[in-house]
Amino acid sequence: MVDHEVGENVNQVVDKGKGEGRGYELPLLLFGGFRTLIDRLHTRLAAEGHPDLRPAHGFAMQAVGARGATASEIGRHLGVSKQAAGKTVDRLLALGYAERADDPADARRKLVHLTPRGYEALARSAAIFDELRAEWAATLGADRVRDMEAALRHVVPAETAFRLDATSWLGAP
Repeated sequence: MVDHEVGENVNQVVDKGKGEGRGYELPLLLFGGFRTLIDRLHTRLAAEGHPDLRPAHGFAMQAVGARGATASEIGRHLGVSKQAAGKTVDRLLALGYAERADDPADARRKLVHLTPRGYEALARSAAIFDELRAEWAATLGADRVRDMEAALRHVVPAETAFRLDATSWLGAP
C-alpha cells in the first residue's frame, strides 16, 4: 500500500491482534490489489512510450469514450468538478491523447475526443491488463482467479461495478 512500511500495519488504530477474517482487511486488500494492478500497468505503459500517463488520465479517457464528451460530462462521470475535469482534459490535450472540437449538434459546446495516441494507450492498457491477469492466474491458479472474479460479480451491485467516481468517497471535491 502507499504508506505501508515493512513490519508496520497501516491500520494500527483498529488492529488488536493477528488472525484471519478481520473485517477491515477485505477493503484494504481489494484496494491493494487494485493499486498493484494500476501501478504495474503504468510502469509498463511508461516503458512503452507513455511515461506521462497517470491513472486519472486513463479514467478520464474512459469517460470521454468513443463518442466524445464535454468537460462537464467527464467531471460527472468521474465524480469531480468541471474545473478538475478541465485540468485533466488540458493535460490530455497537452500530451496528445485528446483534442477538442465543436459539437456538431451545438456549436456552443466543446467536445473532447480521443486522438489516435489516446486510443492506442487504451488498447495497450487493455492488453497489459490481460497480461497482468494472466500473471495472477499463473501465481494463484486460473480457477482461483475466475472464482474471485465470479464472487466479486456476485457481491458488487451491477450499477456500481464500473463507477469511476472514487474521488467522491475519498474526500476530493
